[in-house]
Amino acid sequence: MNTAKQLRYDKAYLRMAKTWAQLSHCKRKQVGALIVKDDMIISDGYNGTPSGFDNCCEDDEEKTHWYVLHAEANAILKCAKSTNNAKGATLYLTMSPCKDCSKLILQAGITRVVYIHHYKDDSGVHFLKQAGINMEQITNIENE
Repeated sequence: MNTAKQLRYDKAYLRMAKTWAQLSHCKRKQVGALIVKDDMIISDGYNGTPSGFDNCCEDDEEKTHWYVLHAEANAILKCAKSTNNAKGATLYLTMSPCKDCSKLILQAGITRVVYIHHYKDDSGVHFLKQAGINMEQITNIENE
C-alpha cells in the first residue's frame, strides 16, 4: 500500500480506536485498541474491568484497581478466544503501550503499533523498538 493511502487508513483506524475508548467506564483514562490484519479488524478492546466485575475502574481515592485490563491486553485476549491470530497484524492504540502490555504485543506476533498519545512511561515503546516492532505515532488523526 502506498504511504498516502496507508496514512489515510492509519488515521481512520485511530479514529475508530478513539471512539472505542469511549466505551470504557474508567474515569482517569479511556484507551481504545484495534487489531488489524489483512485489511480487516480482527479484534478490539478498551481498558476496563474483567468480565463479571463491577465496571468501576477506580477506588474511592481515584486510584486504578490492580485488576483493570489495558485496552491492548483486552484486544489480544479477545483475539486469542477467536479463530484469528495476531501474527503480522497492526495494533492501533489511543495511547502507547506500557511495559507489561508490550510483552503481550511481542508474544502475540504483532509487527506494527500505531498510536496517538504517549503513555507516561515509555519503556514499553523502547522495548518494542528494540524487538524490531515498527512503532509509529500519529498525533493528527483528522482527515486532511
